[in-house]
Amino acid sequence: MSLFAALSAWGRWLLVAGLLVGIALPQLARVMAPAIVPFIAVMLCLAALREGPLAAMPRRDALPRTLLAAVTLQCLLPLSVGGLLWALGWMGHPLAVAAVLAMAASPITGSPGLAAMSGADVGASLRQLSLGTALLPLTAAPVFALLPIFPDPAALLGAVGRLLVIVLLAGGLAALLRRAVPRLAAPQTRPALDGAMALAMALVVIGLMSEIGPGLIHTPGLLARTFLFAVGLYLFQSLGAWLATRRALPAGEAATTAIAAGNRNLALFLTAVPPEVFAPLMVFVGCYQIPMYLTPFLVARLTRG
Repeated sequence: MSLFAALSAWGRWLLVAGLLVGIALPQLARVMAPAIVPFIAVMLCLAALREGPLAAMPRRDALPRTLLAAVTLQCLLPLSVGGLLWALGWMGHPLAVAAVLAMAASPITGSPGLAAMSGADVGASLRQLSLGTALLPLTAAPVFALLPIFPDPAALLGAVGRLLVIVLLAGGLAALLRRAVPRLAAPQTRPALDGAMALAMALVVIGLMSEIGPGLIHTPGLLARTFLFAVGLYLFQSLGAWLATRRALPAGEAATTAIAAGNRNLALFLTAVPPEVFAPLMVFVGCYQIPMYLTPFLVARLTRG
């Protein structure tokens, strides 16, 4: 426990290290790819251990605003941006498709860990994650109708269903562990859980960066353009959400909304979109991880301001 507690103080830098390792060692990144889902389950279990499994359930007083945030971020915003891109005739460009898909996705499963490292409300982050994932089949359907691709709705339902099962199993295991080992629920254990979450997130991102190293060597111009686009999209989502909610919500919850807005589970659509459509987007997926994993640095600056 003491090792993980020590890691919590370096959580932000662990994420940076994971990014750098994934870029520098693309072969290792490909080897790590199969471990992404298990580590996602570990992160969710650790977050539920930290906050208690019931923290993922929307509270009655917070349900309307959590629901409004999910529908706005996952449906209304991508529909508006997609409609504008379609009107301009740009919807056929791979980056336009990537932007709309990213906005239509639910929050990443690592968002509670990012909230912990950012000093935001981890419980609110868990609620946003669970509700956003549950609503995804409904919110994504009208967005997919706008895109020039033909996803299989059953594939999306299957992907969402698998993620919901992971969320439920992780929460159930956390409940059993809290009951069997009561000290895991003690406040003094939180630094160790935060450190363990940071380590799991650093390992996950290694597997998501497999296309960045080769891109630096073979297509640096394309990589640079894609990276700038990914950073711009991330800032548009995160800063927009922060500016829209910072006066209406408590500071911790506004910060979690900014985290949820910018950190979207684009990889969840891998099983729903035809491979020939998603293959050109893999460089964007890798580039998009970089600003997402630097979220704790951004949110810390926002909350200090």
